[in-house]
Amino acid sequence: MKIIVKKDFYNFHTNSFFNPDLWQKDILRSEIRDRLFKIADEFLNFLKLGLSIDDVEDIWLTGSLANYNYTKYSDVDLHILFDFSEIDENEKLVEEFLMSKKNLWNNRHNIKIKGYEVEIYPQNVSEEHHSTGIYSILDEKWIKKPTTPIKEWSRINLADIKKKVKEIIRDIDNVEEKEDKMAEIKRLKDKIRRMRRGGLETAGEYSTENLTFKVLRRMGYLGKLNDIQKLEYDKSLSLNGV
Repeated sequence: MKIIVKKDFYNFHTNSFFNPDLWQKDILRSEIRDRLFKIADEFLNFLKLGLSIDDVEDIWLTGSLANYNYTKYSDVDLHILFDFSEIDENEKLVEEFLMSKKNLWNNRHNIKIKGYEVEIYPQNVSEEHHSTGIYSILDEKWIKKPTTPIKEWSRINLADIKKKVKEIIRDIDNVEEKEDKMAEIKRLKDKIRRMRRGGLETAGEYSTENLTFKVLRRMGYLGKLNDIQKLEYDKSLSLNGV
């Protein structure tokens, strides 16, 4: 599958105001807040754990749509905060369950707010979150209010981002030539995950590594990797046919 590269995949600009579709200056519009609240409530019902809004620690709008660096590729990042230990003492099991349900929810639904896709993420209260923009849906206030990131954007090294993107694209395009495709896909996913986490931890959301991840997602290469993985998994369980 050939993916066409467009110039605006590398469009990293900053806006001088929050997205007016969602915000009235720096206050989340009431109709947006109410709809996000309803989506979070529906997700809690989907979990079938008997949880309600009263059982969560908070609900956050975060990411680029709670910041100045939103683009047409942005998602509505809706984080629902749980205390995993309150659900079960085996926090690892809770995490795996919630992430599986999250993937099912996001794959089954195509919910959009003002044209932006809503992505739900169940987050443990102990998990560190690196975004510079965090808005509480429950309390209707900023947890972390961003400032216009002029200095951060001025440090972006576009050449480094393009170099990293090119290297990872080459690896993804070569996956289907590998004898053990599933092992290669796991290696690549782990590599991309470590790259992004390392960038966020050391230089934040404007790091070369995080912006590399964003370009790969915009271009569809992360989706391509997931599609190959699904196909290979289904083939491995099939008999006498593709």
